[in-house]
Amino acid sequence: MSERIAIYPGTFDPFTNGHLDITERAAKLFDKVYVAIARSTKKSTLFSIEERTLFIEEATKHLKNVWPDSFEGLLVSSAQNKKAIAIIRGLRAVSDFEFEFQMALMNRQLNKNITTVFLMPHEKYTYLNSSIVREVAEFGGNVEKLVTPSVAKKLRDKFGK
Repeated sequence: MSERIAIYPGTFDPFTNGHLDITERAAKLFDKVYVAIARSTKKSTLFSIEERTLFIEEATKHLKNVWPDSFEGLLVSSAQNKKAIAIIRGLRAVSDFEFEFQMALMNRQLNKNITTVFLMPHEKYTYLNSSIVREVAEFGGNVEKLVTPSVAKKLRDKFGK
């Protein structure tokens, strides 16, 4: 039987405890999970690809079947290259659903052999996203419960708080 491989894409700027929660759930369902940082994004990022990769490595070191990765171009092409059977997407709220549903349908159109799997984070992370974390950190708020200790430190360093 072949390995069940999944790819969990995102900007992960920074990698939050909500991202970690989804990654841990995916790691229970799949033999291998690649947490794939989108390289070519329209978003300007606070952290470099290297910094975000390190955040993912540190946060997931207890998960022996998870690896950080990055990709450019079409996600389904990267998924095909990794021999992934699934794309993992986190759904925090109903407001996420329409966009994610459209992307899942387009990805299915591009490759019918790759299934999008929607995972809900623990309810304590339903409000959490990287933009909120960056904004809280920028204004000197406490992000300790939102991200790993190393990410919290890097955020304080970036914003001088």
